[in-house]
Amino acid sequence: MNDETRARSVEILLVEDNPADVRLTQVAIKNSKIANNLHVVNDGVEAINFLRKQGTFKDKPKPDLILLDLNLPKKNGFEVLSEIKADPNLRRIPVVILSISDAEEDLLKTYNLYANCYIKKPVDIIEFEKIVKSIGNFWFSIVILPENKD
Repeated sequence: MNDETRARSVEILLVEDNPADVRLTQVAIKNSKIANNLHVVNDGVEAINFLRKQGTFKDKPKPDLILLDLNLPKKNGFEVLSEIKADPNLRRIPVVILSISDAEEDLLKTYNLYANCYIKKPVDIIEFEKIVKSIGNFWFSIVILPENKD
């Protein structure tokens, strides 16, 4: 972990509408041994409200990392990603796309919208846990992130 993340818990926002994937991610992150607070929202509208601290999310912290599914109700992941990267207060937050899609069109579209990386969700539970652990290790042990200021 870099010095800043050593001093406090890491804030992670998971934007996922599938309860099974939410649970798998929660378990994998817990097992990764990274001190974190995992926040979960179930649709794209909630994600934007969380990030902009609107409504019931007014007291929520700014995340250090966003794990974003593409197939979301109300506002899809492409729309959420586009809004994040267009907002000067949010655009530096790393966004990791976690999707079942391996369509080249989806991959290109997310990178054109400035996603930080795109990971295809494996169907195997053990592989899924390995990937989530790797994400945490990479973003919070290897990468140097700017200070997270609200």
